Amino acid sequence: MPGADAGEPIATTDGRVPGRRGRATRQRLLECTADLLVATPWRSIKVIDIARTAGTSPATFYQYFENVEGAITVLAEELVEGAGVLVGLVDGDWSEKASWGTAVALVEGFMDYWERNRAVLRVVELTTVEGDLRFQGLRVRALNAVTVTLAKVIAAQADRSGSPAGADPMAAAGTLVAMLAQVAGHRYGFEFWGIRTASLVDSQARLLHWSVTGRPAPEGARVPGSGALRPRTGPVVGGGAASARTAQARGGAASRTGGTQRGADRRPPASHRPG
Repeated sequence: MPGADAGEPIATTDGRVPGRRGRATRQRLLECTADLLVATPWRSIKVIDIARTAGTSPATFYQYFENVEGAITVLAEELVEGAGVLVGLVDGDWSEKASWGTAVALVEGFMDYWERNRAVLRVVELTTVEGDLRFQGLRVRALNAVTVTLAKVIAAQADRSGSPAGADPMAAAGTLVAMLAQVAGHRYGFEFWGIRTASLVDSQARLLHWSVTGRPAPEGARVPGSGALRPRTGPVVGGGAASARTAQARGGAASRTGGTQRGADRRPPASHRPG
């Protein structure tokens, strides 16, 4: 959840500095905004929805934020501060003895970061695609420190020929961070098709480890639970919770229609397909 005392001093919309009770109210409004974003498209959220969820009034909301977008912007700004944890993971121990563990920890860190902030990141990604420069700038700031730190690590590890991923450490780092961000953002789409999150972590850790150190993963190294459910070269519905959701959906549809569904009707919605 967002930190009430992080960043610059908090002020109300009219420039006053709130006391402890006011900061707590503002924090509650931010938390309720974040909660609503989980299940509601951000453009559908109204000030009255946030105020009601927080147990206060719209007038109180407007003391701290100009509008809903203003509250979301504060949440997005705090993503930048949260990304500091990822920087610390990047700047870990890449020695031969510890590098595999560092690579796995960084991939898992990205997964955890995206999971904790998924609702807000979804808004940031959408508005960035739409060309909103403010949210685009926040996304860049959140990942730029990670990319720069990773580039320094790659440069320090590489010999004269450079990283196996390319001669430009910044290009290699940018590619790797893009991979980590995109896979973390689409993990449930992969899971729907039977690709376990552990397998995603294992695959990314191997690519990251090789790109940074120039060495393959240690012999026998594997993220627990990363084996495929069954041998395959294409998508198979049935990854963890996704298989239960699929079976539940099929059961409900069959009971409504009183018969079997056509194959085309069993395809998942586009939001559940990887990519």
